[in-house]
Amino acid sequence: MSKLSCCLDGAAPYFIAEMSANHNNDLEVALSIVDAAAASGADCLKVQTYTADTLTLNCDNDYFRIKSGLWEGGNLYELYSDASFPWEWHEPVMERCKELGMDFLSTPFDESAVDFLDELGVDAFKIASFELTDIPLLEYAASKGKTMIVSTGMASLEEIGEAIEAIRGQGNEQICILRCCSEYPANPADMNLASIPDLARRFGVAVGFSDHSMGHAADVVAAVLGAKIIEKHFCLSRDIDTADSSFSMTPEEFRAMVESVKGAIASVGEPCYDPSPKEAENKVFRRSIFASADIASGEEFTRDNIRIVRPSYGAKPKFFPELLGQRADRPYRFGDPIRYGD
Repeated sequence: MSKLSCCLDGAAPYFIAEMSANHNNDLEVALSIVDAAAASGADCLKVQTYTADTLTLNCDNDYFRIKSGLWEGGNLYELYSDASFPWEWHEPVMERCKELGMDFLSTPFDESAVDFLDELGVDAFKIASFELTDIPLLEYAASKGKTMIVSTGMASLEEIGEAIEAIRGQGNEQICILRCCSEYPANPADMNLASIPDLARRFGVAVGFSDHSMGHAADVVAAVLGAKIIEKHFCLSRDIDTADSSFSMTPEEFRAMVESVKGAIASVGEPCYDPSPKEAENKVFRRSIFASADIASGEEFTRDNIRIVRPSYGAKPKFFPELLGQRADRPYRFGDPIRYGD
């Protein structure tokens, strides 16, 4: 995946628009999301490849009921049945992405999904936070030799290390882990984005950010801290009620995020203590020493006839004490610069 490879090796973040359940079980809505994501500056459109039966059991006992959070009161099988992305939609959505110059990516949740996506020709696999501890799935996906993007929500350092070790055990070094807070929506106070450079140092891999918070302040911070990937849930409108719409970005919000992140990255630059060309032009507005009254040749410079003012055509202000008490070597008119040494 050329765009992804370039971003993992460089400074510019790679922007993933996560469709998730926002397709609302309508292929035309899904394709409209692709169009909107491309127009909003996304580098990649991501979906999720699973069925309710590959994720959970069709069981309604207490173990399988959702007891808190955004989906409280439902059960897992019903949630995943409603939110799943039909497998027959993958190819037309992938083709639309290609037409618009955008990458296509998916999250497989079992080996059959890995095989399906591999045959479809995807260039990377995204592993969800909740599957980070599914070492057999990680090993199987990594064995395909594609880039592995792994979210780390809820994970301890030990679990992150085990996941990376599982991928590397398959001879795969194409790894990017995503800092993530698995809250929906996420509280900024729980994000601890300082972990991004720390994770990169500890594990020697690229690190990105999978963001479930509202707004894009956290994404700007993550990018400045070195995030190579920014992933956000994406919808056409939060008025279209889906399992994910309440914490998803609209096209306008995604575009604003992309612009803000790119602006923040551009502003970081590198240590530099020379003025930019435009700054150099403005040096003329610095202060310098000017005659604040007419001064005759041989007259003494005093606080009454010379001052430190803008602009900078006269001597530097640091010479003012030295000039006081000296005598003018020529006449000066009010508003003439005093050039030290004249």
